[in-house]
Amino acid sequence: MLSLNNVSVDIAGAPVLRNVSVELKSARTYAVVGRNGAGKTTLLRTIMGFTTLRSGAITLAGTGLLTQPAYRRAALGVGYAPEERVLFPTMTVLDNLRLPCEAIGLKSAEIERRVQLAIEVVPQIKEMLPRSAAALSGGQGKMAALARAVMVGTRLLMVDEPFQGLAPALARQYAEALSRMYRLQPELCMVITESNRSLLDRVQCTTLSLERGELTVEEETASVTSVSAIFIPNEEDLTPAHNVTSLRSSPGFSN
Repeated sequence: MLSLNNVSVDIAGAPVLRNVSVELKSARTYAVVGRNGAGKTTLLRTIMGFTTLRSGAITLAGTGLLTQPAYRRAALGVGYAPEERVLFPTMTVLDNLRLPCEAIGLKSAEIERRVQLAIEVVPQIKEMLPRSAAALSGGQGKMAALARAVMVGTRLLMVDEPFQGLAPALARQYAEALSRMYRLQPELCMVITESNRSLLDRVQCTTLSLERGELTVEEETASVTSVSAIFIPNEEDLTPAHNVTSLRSSPGFSN
């Protein structure tokens, strides 16, 4: 479905991605793990069209992406929830959700259908819709950014460091939202980045390791039709930066 062929990216003259080649398939969950600074965010931003390639090619369902601006990639069904949220603070949450769909020319009826899907995936977003994005907490902003990605991510949903800095309750809600998304759109390809490898111990997925800009497949599982326990780490493996010490009792991703 998504193919990266010898993709290399430099930032400020320094190589960040080095000859990355990988094939991502529909109906699969991929976890990209690596330390901070390994290039995980750059990988997602490159797929989304926010960086310039030094070399290589990217295709989505046979369509070359290098000539497609970022908004056109959204039109092709790529949703991206960045770690830093990136919401328009002077707009309401609802307007933030609608904006990418309006930018790619969807009709009002389809936009409303997708808003309802986003609410189904992230029910916490419903009461936030009329509020200014500037009034959201950091955790609420992450939920809103996920809902916005759901609005356009019909083929590929990319989530960058979703649990970084979240309080335990919000981390559980975020995991449950990803679970609902998987059940509602089983053909979706999901890519989740994470710097804390221990959080992925119970993830049923294909694990990709990104170190010094080079991507390798560490563990590949069969194509999944359901997700059991996911993102339910051991307490001793958690770090203060993730702030999810009570996730051990979370249902996480469940059948």
